Amino acid sequence: MEMIYNPFAIPFLEKHPEIEIFNIMDDSLLSETLKEGTITSAVAGRILNYVYSAERAGADAVMVTCTSVNEAAKYARRFSKIPVFNIDEPVAKIAIDAGSRIGVLATLPTSPKATIRLLNEEAQRINKKIDVIPFVVEGAFDILVSGDRKKHDEMVADALYKLAQKVDVITFAQISMSLVPHEDCGKPIFKIGESGFEEARRLMRL
Repeated sequence: MEMIYNPFAIPFLEKHPEIEIFNIMDDSLLSETLKEGTITSAVAGRILNYVYSAERAGADAVMVTCTSVNEAAKYARRFSKIPVFNIDEPVAKIAIDAGSRIGVLATLPTSPKATIRLLNEEAQRINKKIDVIPFVVEGAFDILVSGDRKKHDEMVADALYKLAQKVDVITFAQISMSLVPHEDCGKPIFKIGESGFEEARRLMRL
């Protein structure tokens, strides 16, 4: 709620009162993916079932909000009657348009893998050559979960400035990083959040 619904969904709903959002929560999706180091068939299967549940509940679109499991959204939309996408897909498209040497900043080891897959797929789609440089801020996510947001934000901001020296553009690989305050690093930065909700609105043709 603190990372996604309160800072992003609530302002979106205030702007678009005609839209209704309901949540299907499963914290085990991320923990299992982190434990295995990659998305598993069990995780993908549960996400597909949640998509089916959303369909039956009358949803017009489904947005998967965990970047580490974004491949499951790609899988699920093959079998869904309604649009299904991951919240980081719009950011990947914007980043590809903005530069060729792309930095991917993350605090979890599974997130860059998922983001890089999206970037490579989009680059291949438009026949563009890119160079992707991942940077994982080790330990920052655990510090955030423990409640020390200030320390987390300082670690992410410090890594951001270092990564900016090596790339044309930077994309954040997790929505948990999107509220980190920072100074101008001299490079375009693309963050997960608002663009995902606007993509849902576009897919519903509202």
